[in-house]
Amino acid sequence: MTEDASSPSLVQVAFPAGDPPLPGVGLVTLDQPRALNALSYALLAELDAALAALDADPACRAIVITGAGDRAFAAGADVRELSAETTASLHEADPFSAIDHVATLATPTIAAVRGFALGGGCELAMACDMLVAGDDAKFGQPEVLIGIIPGAGGTQRLARAVGKARAMELVLTGRRIDVAEADRLGLVTKVVPAAETVPEALALAATIASMPPLAVRAAKAALSASAELPLADGIRRERDLFEALFLSEDQREGMAAFLDKRKAIWTGR
Repeated sequence: MTEDASSPSLVQVAFPAGDPPLPGVGLVTLDQPRALNALSYALLAELDAALAALDADPACRAIVITGAGDRAFAAGADVRELSAETTASLHEADPFSAIDHVATLATPTIAAVRGFALGGGCELAMACDMLVAGDDAKFGQPEVLIGIIPGAGGTQRLARAVGKARAMELVLTGRRIDVAEADRLGLVTKVVPAAETVPEALALAATIASMPPLAVRAAKAALSASAELPLADGIRRERDLFEALFLSEDQREGMAAFLDKRKAIWTGR
């Protein structure tokens, strides 16, 4: 793995080497393992900047987000920081907007989760497009246990992922679930042995990165719209994106390669 020398101290960014190679895959690691990768305000700011830079980089076609160490993806917000806040200060600073921004990236994102993904960590994982979980992963929204509720999309994304009744039980009790239950509820994309979590997420990202970039981004945009729009509006959005791809070189190349029975060469144009 080759790290970018300019990577910030709390979030490491790399374009990892691999066998087979992993062109176009960015790996973002939350790097506070002794604090179980708690989502401090400083870490969230660095994560936001790192993801924005990768999203704007045409060489990056898929992003994997993980936590350093094997104990936690992210064990939630820094409660010491949060305990000093007021309604006014939270509203003004909006420190958890970084998690909202993950869901709006044009580049596909994959969470690679080992150990705890609790509170803000669970919200960050759910904000990603896909979630590869190790068999040691544990999920939960335990905010009610400290007198608050999820504040970075947890109530909304969890209900959409597992249904309102299941989300109600999990949020109102603060109960943690293991990866087997998370899989049954539809929260995760894939469960793998713990040691294979990041390699499997990188392999999935590499497969996506090998696809035509404009089509991948359009497909992500259409699928994301399905959670926000009524069906008729979502279909209209899909149709607009479908039609727009016929302006691209990749569409012409892909169909020509299919008819010529050869491998397509994607340019992202």
